[in-house]
Amino acid sequence: MKKQDAIAPLPVKRALRKFGGDIRDARRRRRISAAIMAERASISRPTLSKVEKGDPGVSLGVYARVLFVLGMAERLGELADVRADQIGLALEEEQLPQRIRYPKRGDKPGRKDGS
Repeated sequence: MKKQDAIAPLPVKRALRKFGGDIRDARRRRRISAAIMAERASISRPTLSKVEKGDPGVSLGVYARVLFVLGMAERLGELADVRADQIGLALEEEQLPQRIRYPKRGDKPGRKDGS
């Protein structure tokens, strides 16, 4: 077993395996041979094979180049889109103040002592 395989949690391995399979299916639907795909992505055929198997040791840049060749590169930018981060949005909302206090008349904004 490779070191990267031992480190990657099982859900990550499953997601990468599905991702790699989806990439392989997209390549086949477009009728692009493995040799042509590897050449267009500037990678070797063994690396393309690793991508299509979802190998966690392959760099994100390689996955990005393969997606670019398939015409799917824009989807990569949506993976961690803050607008879809439900947990992050909920945590941010929890930290919003319950009410906002305005300064008293005569106080200068930003100064607590009023001078």
